[in-house]
Amino acid sequence: MSNVRWLPRALKDLERLYGFIHEKNPNAAIKALAFIKQSAITLESFPEIGTLCHQDLDFRDLFAPFGHGAYVLRYRIDKNQDVIITRVWHSKELR
Repeated sequence: MSNVRWLPRALKDLERLYGFIHEKNPNAAIKALAFIKQSAITLESFPEIGTLCHQDLDFRDLFAPFGHGAYVLRYRIDKNQDVIITRVWHSKELR
């Protein structure tokens, strides 16, 4: 089983996403954050479930469907097989 760690930038992404949703619907913000965290826990048992990024084969994207879109968790697997989440965003964001 892999450990999951969040880089500071990914934690800031969570804060940003939560804040954006919270302005419109506080309950939805809580549900979205819980869903993202649960998706990350899935990576403990299945670290290679995400698709390889075409730009950089060291990184993977986990697309977690939620509502009318998905949250994307970008991560890498380190030499100890730990999952390092580097960024998080919603699929409808302009990136």
